[in-house]
Amino acid sequence: MAMSKYVAFLRGINVGGNKKVPMEDLRKTFESLGFTNVKTLLNTGNVVFEGEKTNAETVEQELEKHFGFPISVIIRTIYDIKSLVDSNPFDGIEVTEQTRLYITFLKEKNKSKLKIPYESPELDFKILKVTEGEVISVLTLFENGQSGKGMDILEKEFGKNVTTRNWNTVVKSLNV
Repeated sequence: MAMSKYVAFLRGINVGGNKKVPMEDLRKTFESLGFTNVKTLLNTGNVVFEGEKTNAETVEQELEKHFGFPISVIIRTIYDIKSLVDSNPFDGIEVTEQTRLYITFLKEKNKSKLKIPYESPELDFKILKVTEGEVISVLTLFENGQSGKGMDILEKEFGKNVTTRNWNTVVKSLNV
């Protein structure tokens, strides 16, 4: 079987001192599954690797066995990530110091009935587009640097079986 390149996005690790997963241990765990050229990106659970066809459930089982708690994993091919980046989903968005560009990866097909494009009542959170596998959103920090309820809206509409990454992280995953 041919080797393909993938990106795994892990949900909820190393946030606020909870569910600590050292990146070196994460890399070694992926290697123990037979994956090669395993590299981690940042400390937030982004793993770029090569291997034969894989599925998130197998990776999740091994991670839980190794780290002792469940870790949700969403896997995309590098081709999927490149297509997303090439689509330039934030074209036309004015970026300031308060602007955050996000991609939320969906583990299951979108079942939300939210009318897109969506803008929160506080005008600080916009969902620009929803595909079968991703939600493209923009968060604008308030003047005090705090964020509103954008992530809450995502979980309410798309469930907890999602994980969100800053656009810069998604772009960087192509060059790891």
